[in-house]
Amino acid sequence: MRPSQPRPLSFPSIGLEIRDVAFGGAGVGKHDGKIVFVPFTIDGERVEAEIIERRKSFDRAQLRKVIVHSPQRVNPICPYFGRCGGCDYQHITYPHQLELKRRQVVQLLERIGRIFEVEVLPTVGSASPYAFRNRITVHGGQGRIGFFGKNTRELVDVEHCAIAVPAVNDALTELRATGLADGKHRTLRGAGIPRTFAQTNDFVARMLLDFVGTQAVGDVLVDAYCGSGFFGHALSERFKKVFGIDWSEPAIKSARETARSNETYICGGVADKIESLLLNEHPHTVILDPSAEGVDERVKKALLINPSGRLIYVSCNPATLARDLARLRGAYHVAAVQPFDMFPQTAKIEAVAVLDQQTM
Repeated sequence: MRPSQPRPLSFPSIGLEIRDVAFGGAGVGKHDGKIVFVPFTIDGERVEAEIIERRKSFDRAQLRKVIVHSPQRVNPICPYFGRCGGCDYQHITYPHQLELKRRQVVQLLERIGRIFEVEVLPTVGSASPYAFRNRITVHGGQGRIGFFGKNTRELVDVEHCAIAVPAVNDALTELRATGLADGKHRTLRGAGIPRTFAQTNDFVARMLLDFVGTQAVGDVLVDAYCGSGFFGHALSERFKKVFGIDWSEPAIKSARETARSNETYICGGVADKIESLLLNEHPHTVILDPSAEGVDERVKKALLINPSGRLIYVSCNPATLARDLARLRGAYHVAAVQPFDMFPQTAKIEAVAVLDQQTM
């Protein structure tokens, strides 16, 4: 992409009708035939905005004034909202956040994956739209302790995080009393939250686990990118054999410590280990739970050559999910996609795709 043009001293304000909210959180309008992205706006609103960045195919703008308010607009509860980079949607009613995220998954599947026929179910919401994060990472600098601003390295001093659980905010209060050196960061966790990877929202993690459990079938399960065994442990009573793979030695060590006799946890890259498991164990269900970058090309190739009967793809980035599903459709049919709101008030989306092996 060609570099953005330097911003002049001032752009005139423009009027926009906001037609949608894109994945990432910005409202979408059009001016002089060109797409304009405006954060903190809602579909159905008319706004006044100032262009701050020009690109070849779109512009970015900042909101100056809402002229016609959406009925879905509410007052943010957090005094840092709009400056802190953590939240994107505190100005939107929670039910509408859920619908926006469902629509965004549909749009990404269609635009990136060219997948049009799959049903995207209503987004599963969080029992608590605030006070849900069981850990946060804060940074220190120039006497401040807090989070970076949106798309900047400027630190916003934060005394209380509205989306963190009380125990985490208590830890933040203690840290602010003792201080944090410039350039350092600290992860603050609720009670019992491990240092290896764990889901951030306990409310939604339980519902996600229940959903995956209802979709898992057969006698042999491979849990790829398994972490410390979140899915494998929970489902092991239902399977004769469970195999977990992860590159993280601490995570695999933790998984092994609480494993049942039918669980085997393998330390190594999924791309290096999954082919032999597919060939030798013939799993009926494979769970993929990769990072935001998605699934390695070698993993997709192995799954295409030796497909399992059921593939369950747990994604924290629906854009890479759409890309990977397009590749996997050579051997699988996408049966359904279920979004989960693991991160209320933010633009992040968790989604689970259920795929079945294509029949001849």
